[in-house]
Amino acid sequence: MDWLLWIKAFHVAAVLFWMAALFYLPRLFVYHAESPLGSARAAMLATMERRLLKIIATPSMLAAWLFGLLLLAERGFPFPLWLWLKIALVLLLTAFHGACARWRKTLLEAASPRSPRFYRIANEIPPLLAFAIVLLAILKPWG
Repeated sequence: MDWLLWIKAFHVAAVLFWMAALFYLPRLFVYHAESPLGSARAAMLATMERRLLKIIATPSMLAAWLFGLLLLAERGFPFPLWLWLKIALVLLLTAFHGACARWRKTLLEAASPRSPRFYRIANEIPPLLAFAIVLLAILKPWG
């Protein structure tokens, strides 16, 4: 079997796990922001957030990047416009991942500066970015 198919398969699987984590993590933040500071619920949510970020989201993101870079290296330069746009959206998704890591830390502090509504709105960002990335990857517009 072609090694490129293996890399694509691992890339898609890593992206799938990363997206699942990023779809769920902001929802946990909503529940956490609604919980009283120091409550058992807040402690449980903090544990869930930490594990989701450290055990699933970050390793999946790193794997998605690794396999994606391998696919880019195999493809060679120059990249078409659609691929540059896809890379830009993946960079935005990576920045969102970093923002989630920071938000998790602020939720552990005495007073979170963000409301549950903020996290509800933030929860919509990963699906929108993922949808745009999938469209670019499948349709390959602009050559």
